[in-house]
Amino acid sequence: MTDATPPPGCPAHSGAVALSGLEYQQTPSELYRSLRREHGAIAPVLLDGDIPAWLVLGYPEVTYVTSHDELFARDSRRWNQWEHIPADWPLMPFVGYQPSVLFTEGAEHQRRAGVITQALEEVDQFELARDCERIADQLIDVFAGSGRAELMAAFAHALPMRAAVQFCGMPAGSTDTEQLVDDLRISLDAAEGDDPVAAYGRVGARIQQLVKEKRESPGPDVTSRMLAHPAGLTDEEVVQDLISVIAAAQQPTANWICNTLRLLLTDERFALNVSGGRLSVGQALNEVLWLDTPTQNFIGRWAVRDTQLGGRQIRAGDCLVLGLAAANTDPQIWPESQVGAENSAHLSFSNGEHRCPYPAPLLADVIARTAVETLLERLPDLVLAVEPQELTWRPSIWMRGLTALPVQFTPVSH
Repeated sequence: MTDATPPPGCPAHSGAVALSGLEYQQTPSELYRSLRREHGAIAPVLLDGDIPAWLVLGYPEVTYVTSHDELFARDSRRWNQWEHIPADWPLMPFVGYQPSVLFTEGAEHQRRAGVITQALEEVDQFELARDCERIADQLIDVFAGSGRAELMAAFAHALPMRAAVQFCGMPAGSTDTEQLVDDLRISLDAAEGDDPVAAYGRVGARIQQLVKEKRESPGPDVTSRMLAHPAGLTDEEVVQDLISVIAAAQQPTANWICNTLRLLLTDERFALNVSGGRLSVGQALNEVLWLDTPTQNFIGRWAVRDTQLGGRQIRAGDCLVLGLAAANTDPQIWPESQVGAENSAHLSFSNGEHRCPYPAPLLADVIARTAVETLLERLPDLVLAVEPQELTWRPSIWMRGLTALPVQFTPVSH
């Protein structure tokens, strides 16, 4: 694409690549490499239904976009494609405007993000680690005697979900809590036959109920602290922002745990000392954020006005997808394609005003690290039950997570 940018509403960027096909879903890094080779740091892409967007692949460019809210803003109502978007569009849970912290801007975003930050700051990290260890033990107890397990469902997804709903004040283990988690998964990463829009509606209804309960009977939890904050959020604002908090804590953290376990179980650099060394668990967690980050791509930003980026003409209202995974592996920052395990300047928690609010990444690290360490301490001879190449990734260009992680180990009674 040179100057001949299609006008808003034109369904075909010249040379645009569909982000919705199966072709690259197992190896998205090949897609990013070929797009970078062909288009540079900013590539024209097509979302589901051939809706045009830009994929920002370069580390400096993602950093620039996320640092310049006055040029690339979060309110999706700016999008110049809405007339082409059907109501049941599969990506609607990501981009349909909600009165949540995710879509706010300027002073309003600072107000809303400030409430979340202060509510999360009061989560005691030592207490969270103890809770996660207890949850991990309960989950491991269920399968420890059998010598086999599928860790994705039985462990990696269940643990951060239970931890997140617990610190938000929901009763752990109840049927409606389990239903909430399943609906969150569907709305964030729908499989074939799922209805993400309906699932998202059910999530909203359950969180509304939680807010009502906490308004009447507050407790030492994130929801109650958000309701009591002097910024005076309405119940609806708290509902929307809680959904963002729980969704961010659950799905990406689950995939972070699982992707780390996969690395530990398949890479000989970790195989020799994994049961003994906590250091290698920390290195594996960090390496995964660089090379297999759970949130691969994020929609996004919308151009506030016509502007230039990476040699491209971006029109007002164009959608930019943040290629977090592509940026993390940008050859400009890793010329030898060697990731520094101790370096944590990755973009996995995004960047700028709209990055994950502090201290969310610290809490996610506590959850993921405790999950991995507890599992390896309880089942020190854990090995894959299939060949590494038999593991498959979920068919999603947005999330990076395995469909299953089958393992075997010496059965242990508890």
